[in-house]
Amino acid sequence: MTGATRPRDPEDIENAGIGPHEEGGAPQDPGSTGTPTVFATLQAEDAHALITYLTETFGFRLTARYDDGDTVAHAELLWPEGAGGVMLGSYREGRDWTRKPGTAGTYVVVQDVDALHDRAQKAGAEVVIPLSDTAYGSREFGVKDPEGNLWSFGTYPGVPMP
Repeated sequence: MTGATRPRDPEDIENAGIGPHEEGGAPQDPGSTGTPTVFATLQAEDAHALITYLTETFGFRLTARYDDGDTVAHAELLWPEGAGGVMLGSYREGRDWTRKPGTAGTYVVVQDVDALHDRAQKAGAEVVIPLSDTAYGSREFGVKDPEGNLWSFGTYPGVPMP
């Protein structure tokens, strides 16, 4: 495998995206906090339903939502185990920033992938890649959300930043 590296210890996930904090949890350096700086972006035919699906099925946390009549103009969902998230809204064809619903793919790092897999199955998620161990040291599974987007949840935390 080109560029292969030894996977990080899964316990590193506990500290992913968490910068130095003073007593009481306040960030010391805004540039190194757990505040997300990269978001996956999605548009959905039924953004209300997708938000419910992601929060109830997997545990994403809805942190902001701005409705415009019957549509979701903007919503932010954060992953509780790290410093990443999803921004999404209702699909409106013809806008400058438009992405056809169901065309995204996202990987999410998970501490207890077996428990999340069980939760997803109990919620009726469409599992498209069964829970398994990979050649690169991850344990993961994949699902398709109701809009058709692909989500992979696994233990591989990526290569540490130099």
